Amino acid sequence: MSNLYSHPKKPWQLSVAPMLDVTNRHCRYFHRLLAPNALLYTEMVTTGALIYGDIDRHLKFNAEEHPVALQLGGSDPAHLAQCAKLAETYGYDEVNLNCGCPSDRVQKGAFGACLMKNPQLVADCFKAMRDACSLDVTIKHRIGIDDEDSYEFVQDFVGTLYEAGCRVFITHARKAILQGLSPKENRDIPPLKYEVVQKLKNDFPDAIFVLNGGIKTTDAISEHLKTLDGVMIGRSAWHEPYILREAHRLIWPETAVLSDDEIIEQIIQYADRCVHEDIKLRYVIMPILGLFNGQKGAKLWRRILSDNLRLQANDITLIRDAYQAIKYNMD
Repeated sequence: MSNLYSHPKKPWQLSVAPMLDVTNRHCRYFHRLLAPNALLYTEMVTTGALIYGDIDRHLKFNAEEHPVALQLGGSDPAHLAQCAKLAETYGYDEVNLNCGCPSDRVQKGAFGACLMKNPQLVADCFKAMRDACSLDVTIKHRIGIDDEDSYEFVQDFVGTLYEAGCRVFITHARKAILQGLSPKENRDIPPLKYEVVQKLKNDFPDAIFVLNGGIKTTDAISEHLKTLDGVMIGRSAWHEPYILREAHRLIWPETAVLSDDEIIEQIIQYADRCVHEDIKLRYVIMPILGLFNGQKGAKLWRRILSDNLRLQANDITLIRDAYQAIKYNMD
């Protein structure tokens, strides 16, 4: 492996999952403040959005976000190759193919989790992407789909990709139900089967396996890292952002993390930068609303930051006002 996956700090040990309408560049900037070494993923971007849409809008990111990976949705090898090359041009550290999303919209485009039914096509997509760029190309997938949930099914899927040269698998330890469950229900209802991911690691020991699904505590992270290569945090990073800082301390105790005061100062500076670039303040505020969840003053923090008049006025002073208010409330 090359580039990112030869990095001595092994950033893939802790990553934040690609989440639609969540992990935009403002969210990723915030997450970087909490976890300096973690690997961050974009929202899934479809090949069509890049080939026929506004490339800069979809691919622009902040320099502070590195290491950052672009996740692509698609099933046409030529289109994926074209987009992988764009990922390299824009300076991403990794490009990832989505083989796990169960949404109806994704299924209509014949990509996402339904791709697991055709591992040879996925292998062709992987090879086209790998040949088009010098980035590490990785696969994110489920452990099964619908009634295709035997170990042999996912073993064959991974094995086909392994033979094609793939060595990094981000595995959501639930199967996907393509009919009858919403994407949200697919994150909760199919049971977690961590043992399946462990078995894959045992069968393909020189591949990197990053575990995704239901990881909410540092104790769980510590336990999974004893036998797997990395963990990917999903919705917990949005609802309880401090898990990223706690996990970072666990994995990289030698690397300092920012204090609350330092995080707020960085956010204020970033907000000022964005406002001067004609980016609405509310886009910067949205990811930080959960910053103090579970702590005294969290509701006050959210209430002040949700002041519509100040948001419309792009008044960045409301960030400091909110922080000073909850610090007073905590004393």
